[in-house]
Amino acid sequence: MAQVEATTERIIAADAETVFDTLADYSGTRGKLLPEHFSEYEVREGGDGQGTLVHWKLQATSKRVRDCLLEVTEPTDGQLVEKDRNSSMVTTWTVTPAGEGRSKAVVTTVWNGAGGIGGFFERTFAPKGLARIYDAVLANLAAEVEK
Repeated sequence: MAQVEATTERIIAADAETVFDTLADYSGTRGKLLPEHFSEYEVREGGDGQGTLVHWKLQATSKRVRDCLLEVTEPTDGQLVEKDRNSSMVTTWTVTPAGEGRSKAVVTTVWNGAGGIGGFFERTFAPKGLARIYDAVLANLAAEVEK
């Protein structure tokens, strides 16, 4: 099994603290940032960054739906890590300053891919599809904090 990785980033016209706080607000803003690929969003514990347990279903393709139960940690300043209890998937959100009143938000998701021909297709196509989904999340995040 090879590790599969998808990354996307965006410069946002808001300071890093505002962007990070908006991302970490699972009980408030975060659910509003999710595009149609996400369903059954539910905060089960916590709701603000570290210690949050959140559930959603992620429909990456018409046939592929992941049931995700994510534990949230904040290993360093400006970083949220969501580890899925139901799979090897780990999503890391990193927000850093990018000049006056601007920040850079980067989201990287990694997981252990399938083997064989299915794994080949997963490694080839899944990162692009997931990057598009997270690009939509980042666009919604920018729209939220740039108001």
